[in-house]
Amino acid sequence: MSAEEYKAQGNKAFLAKDYPTAIDHFSKAIELDPTNHVLFSNRSACYASQKDYEKALEDGEKTVELKADWSKGYGRKATALFGLGRYPEANDVYEAGLKIEPTNVQLQKGLQDTKQAMEKEASMGIGQFFGPDVFTKMAANPKLAPLLAQPDLVEKVRSIQANPNALNQHMQDPRIMSLLMGLMGLDARGPEDFPGASEEEEIPSPAAAAPKKAEEPKKAEEPKDEEMPSEEELNKKESLKAKDLGNASYKARKFEEALGHYAKAWELDSTNVSILTNKAAVYFEMGNFDDCIKTCEEAIDVGREHRADYKLIAKALGRIGNAYAKQNKLPEAIKYYGKSLAEHRTPDILAKLKEAEKAKAKADKEAYRDPALSAEARDRGNALFKKSDFVEAVKEYTEAIKRDDTDPRAYSNRAACYTKLMAIHEALKDCETCISLDPKFVKGYIRKAAIQFLKKEYTECLETCQQAKDADVEKKNTAEIDGQINKVYTEMNRGPQRREGETEAETIARAQQDPEVQRIMSDPAMRSILQQMQEDPQAAQDHMKNPMVAANIRKLVAAGIIRVGNN
Repeated sequence: MSAEEYKAQGNKAFLAKDYPTAIDHFSKAIELDPTNHVLFSNRSACYASQKDYEKALEDGEKTVELKADWSKGYGRKATALFGLGRYPEANDVYEAGLKIEPTNVQLQKGLQDTKQAMEKEASMGIGQFFGPDVFTKMAANPKLAPLLAQPDLVEKVRSIQANPNALNQHMQDPRIMSLLMGLMGLDARGPEDFPGASEEEEIPSPAAAAPKKAEEPKKAEEPKDEEMPSEEELNKKESLKAKDLGNASYKARKFEEALGHYAKAWELDSTNVSILTNKAAVYFEMGNFDDCIKTCEEAIDVGREHRADYKLIAKALGRIGNAYAKQNKLPEAIKYYGKSLAEHRTPDILAKLKEAEKAKAKADKEAYRDPALSAEARDRGNALFKKSDFVEAVKEYTEAIKRDDTDPRAYSNRAACYTKLMAIHEALKDCETCISLDPKFVKGYIRKAAIQFLKKEYTECLETCQQAKDADVEKKNTAEIDGQINKVYTEMNRGPQRREGETEAETIARAQQDPEVQRIMSDPAMRSILQQMQEDPQAAQDHMKNPMVAANIRKLVAAGIIRVGNN
């Protein structure tokens, strides 16, 4: 067996009050792991339970030696010192332990009891308790009376009466210590009530001591972590069990049952914030969002008070955000998602924040939508455009878009304003939006072609013009489109691709080195089409209706291979 396994067996034996067995297990564990301070601490508790305070003190001192910053070790050592009647030393050890952990309740209680014992000893003298009436006091005390039936003990009491200094000689006898405690007015049951002994170290009187009332059996719980379990620790362990039951019920969607388990868990441990966040999750699944929020707020308050992990605080804040989002209270949801991210940044909450912000923006947009007011704003923009007040016109068209972003006319008109203001990028973007809203909106193509012409993107401009022709089913804009096409051809025939000092023949020769031009010119079908276009100009218009042919011809025009125009 390993040291940890021996330690576990020792803990079980201790809780079963089988102290010799516990000592044996802890001793074997120490042989395997002689630097483990917890093993010495636990064995010290066992020795104290048997009232072997000398050995308990040895192990307590070893515990402090191995881990001087562990307050529990000081408690073990002080308990042993108190058991030996060395109150001033016990007092100093308790104070040393409290410097390490000022809030340790057991050390505080031990120090208080030690000081009381010291005060009684100083004012009365221990020897005074063994006066002439000691046997009368013993007979009157139900817990001490059985000791009168033990001749050897009676003899020791008589020797102390004759010589009070003999008390120290007999202090090793646990019955004398029990008798002294009873005579001092303290519980005569033994070291379990001595200062520094915690509830998990409750020790029965030895067989030689006076019989006493049967004690309620301790719960045989596994010790938490490495320390002997105190009542508080046992409650925490029971709380965790109840919480686990609640989690299982939650997963099984037995929500009322889960709430019951979480309530029990919280009753046992009102510092565990995760119990409340899990309870809030149940309320969330039940659709009880108000109680979910209320429970999370309580979790946050408790967490702040007990300095809980910031991740738990963030979880509670995020769950409040989820509850508000379910109630469609998006501003509140965004607020609490932001608070959660301030505590601990997680991808999940960040995604929910963005989703909530997007949903809120959409809701605000829908609330602002009004086609009638959009038309009014567009009319005001048109009036300003006619006055060449393009800046103010843009504002009105923007308002029209906010009121109704599905009408392509506002985008088209704003694109015209941007073009006048030479805001080319914005103008092109509005044209693209306009066309995406209504692919048959001819004005969108015409304005886009005009922008491409300004950018000297002649090939792209011709393609857009062709799209405009396709969209202009009723041929109402033919003249405007053809005019744009002629402007493009005119610019292209000026030879913008020709380098300075380069002849037309040299331009053609250079263009023929272009792999794309070579591909087109080597295509028999394209060669036939080019020949037809040269012989019959009307055939060119027919061929240009084919998108692939039109794209190839525009490439040849751009390369300077073909010159076109109205001559």
